[in-house]
Amino acid sequence: MPEDKSKTLPPQHQDTQPGREGQMDPPPESDASAYVGSGKLRDKVAIVTGGDSGIGRSVAISFAKEGAHVVIVYLDEHEDAQHTIQQVEAQKVQCLALAGDLGDESFAEQVVRSTLDSFGRIDILVNNAAEQHPKEKIEDISSSQLEQTFRTNFFSMFNLSRLVVPHLPEGGCIVNSTSVTAYRGSAHLVDYASSKGAIVAFTRSLAQQLAKRKIRVNAVAPGPVWTPLIPSTFDEEHVESFGAKVPLGRPGQPDEISPSYVFLASADASYMTGQVLHPNGGEIING
Repeated sequence: MPEDKSKTLPPQHQDTQPGREGQMDPPPESDASAYVGSGKLRDKVAIVTGGDSGIGRSVAISFAKEGAHVVIVYLDEHEDAQHTIQQVEAQKVQCLALAGDLGDESFAEQVVRSTLDSFGRIDILVNNAAEQHPKEKIEDISSSQLEQTFRTNFFSMFNLSRLVVPHLPEGGCIVNSTSVTAYRGSAHLVDYASSKGAIVAFTRSLAQQLAKRKIRVNAVAPGPVWTPLIPSTFDEEHVESFGAKVPLGRPGQPDEISPSYVFLASADASYMTGQVLHPNGGEIING
């Protein structure tokens, strides 16, 4: 019997968003275990939203391996966050974990205040937190779902950036998580893809505004990646074939995405602003 190449993962589903990485089978590769740092972010202070698991966890650990102190911001996934804290602190840097809803502007203010109280500076902001809720028809997307999706994916990013920018030094940077869906669309994630499209426009616009202050703003647009968002979003059948349609024939792992964030946050990308990197398994994206 030939291998069924349309199936990439065991069927599974989690009933609650955000999902829990500890419940995933197989577990994602998100500990940056093969990543070797070289001091590219030594003594920098980075805020990483959605930093408890998935891409955010891998980014946080990779940044730590490059010498950065890391603030991870997450909703309520305390067990996942504890694992990330341990992995970050194993790199002999400090890790501050803050739990709350970034859709609440007062919590965003608390994140900035707590970071400054703990470290006295902010050098890097990674806006990575997101949620998605598939619907087959636009008629099924309620006003409350639309607002919730934009509040988590875009408004929180806008507000946190607005609060952080006054504290970023020359050479500071922002890296935003957008998505391949911002470029090719998604029939069953219309509101999510729309929020991710807004992030592309936000990235390009803010980059132009902050260039004179020598602050860079870029983004990463991942394709299908095996993170807790997937089993907590889709049914078992969708999960089983997740990522099969990209040229590489499989979903990416968080550890395959996080090096793009390290690059954009480091001096290696000193001549890049307003740009988007596309680690997406080989899908050709223009624009």
